[in-house]
Amino acid sequence: MDLRGNLNRFLIFYFDGWKVFWDPHLESRHSPVYFWREQMKAMCLYTTSEERLLPYRSVWHTLVIIQASVLFGSMCYGVTESIGDSVQIGRDLAFIIGIFFIVFKMYYFIWYGDSLDEVVDDLEAFHPWAQKGPNTVDYRTGKRWYFLMAFVISTSWAFFLCIFLLLLITSPMWVQHQNLPLHAAFPFQWHDRSKHPIIHAVFYLFQSYFGVYALTWLLCMEGLSVSAYVEVTFATEVLCLELRTLNRRCNGIEQLRIEMNRLIRFHQKIVEILDRLNSVFHGTLIMQMCVNFSLVSLSVLEAMEARKDPKVVAQFAVLMLLALGHLSMWSYFGDLLSHSSLKISEAAYEAYDPAKGSKEVYRDLCLIIRRAQEPLIMRASPFPSFNFINYAAILNQCYGILTFLLKTVD
Repeated sequence: MDLRGNLNRFLIFYFDGWKVFWDPHLESRHSPVYFWREQMKAMCLYTTSEERLLPYRSVWHTLVIIQASVLFGSMCYGVTESIGDSVQIGRDLAFIIGIFFIVFKMYYFIWYGDSLDEVVDDLEAFHPWAQKGPNTVDYRTGKRWYFLMAFVISTSWAFFLCIFLLLLITSPMWVQHQNLPLHAAFPFQWHDRSKHPIIHAVFYLFQSYFGVYALTWLLCMEGLSVSAYVEVTFATEVLCLELRTLNRRCNGIEQLRIEMNRLIRFHQKIVEILDRLNSVFHGTLIMQMCVNFSLVSLSVLEAMEARKDPKVVAQFAVLMLLALGHLSMWSYFGDLLSHSSLKISEAAYEAYDPAKGSKEVYRDLCLIIRRAQEPLIMRASPFPSFNFINYAAILNQCYGILTFLLKTVD
C-alpha cells in the first residue's frame, strides 16, 4: 500500500470519530479495537504471520527490532558518561526504562502477534454484541459512549504525544550539555558534535525519527490493549440489558428457554475472551506494573536527592505524575470491568419472574447469578489485578520509600 493509503488508514479513526462526535445519530462502523489495529498496520508494525507474508514486511520488522536494540544499547552505554552526576543518571535511567518497555513490547508481540490478532477478530466479529432483529435491546447509547471515550482519550494522547516529541527533538537546542534528544554514547566519541559533526547529525536524525515512530506505535498498542478490555466491559453491559428485558422480549416458555440458552453462551463467550486477553497481555501487564513502579520510585528518589534544586524536582515530579497517570488509567478500566461484571448477577435476578418461565429457565438464571458473583478482572498472575485498591497499595509503598529516604537523609 502506498504512503497516502497508509496515511488515510492511520487517520480514519480520527475522521470517523469526529463525525460520530458531531452527529448524535451516527454510529461508528467498527469497534475502537479495529481502528487501533488499522493504525498499527498502517505503520507496517503489526507483527502477525499474515502481515509478515506481505512484501518486505518481515524485513522491515527485523530492521525495526535492530534499530530499537541499537537505541537501547547506546542509551545504556551513555550511562557511563553520567557516573558521578546522580541527577543525570536518574534522567538516563528514566528514559532507559521507558525505551526498554517499548523494546520489550516489540519483541513480545513478535511471538504473540497471532494470538492478539485472533482476539481482535473475535471482538470485532461480536461487536456490538447485541442480538440482531426485532427483539434487540437498545445498545446504541452504550456503544456511542464507549466509542467516544476511546476517541477522546486517543485524541488527547496524540495531542500530548506531539508536544512531548517536539520538546524531545528540540531538547539539544535548549538543554545545556545535551547533544542528542536521548542521552546516548557510541564508541570513538561518534556522538560528540564537535568531533564528528556528520555522524552526530546522522544519530540525531535517527533518534528523532525512531523516537517518533516508536512512541506512536506504543500509543497504538496501548490504545488497542485498553480498548480490548473496554470492549469486554461493553459486552457485559449489553448482557445486563438483555437480561433485564428478557421477559418483555420473549413470548412463551419455549422462546424464553431458547433465549436463556443464548444468554448463557453469551456470558461464557465474554469470560472466554477475557481469559484469552489476560493470557495474551500477561507479559506486558507484568512489565507495565514493574515499569510504572520503577519510574515512580526513581522519581521520588531523584527528587529527594536534588530537593534543593526546584527545576530538577519539577522534572521528576512530572515523571512521577506521568507514571501514576498511566497506572491510574489501567486501574480505572480494570475497576470499570469488575464493577460492570458484578451487575450481571443483579440483572439476572431482575429477570426472574415467577409468573413466567419454567424450572429449567430458573436454573439457568441461577447459573448466571452464581458465575457472576466473581467479578471479571484484568490481571496477570502472580501480580494483583489492576484496580484502585492495588493502585493505592502502590502509592502507599512509594510513600514508604519516601519516608525511609527522608529519615535516612536527615
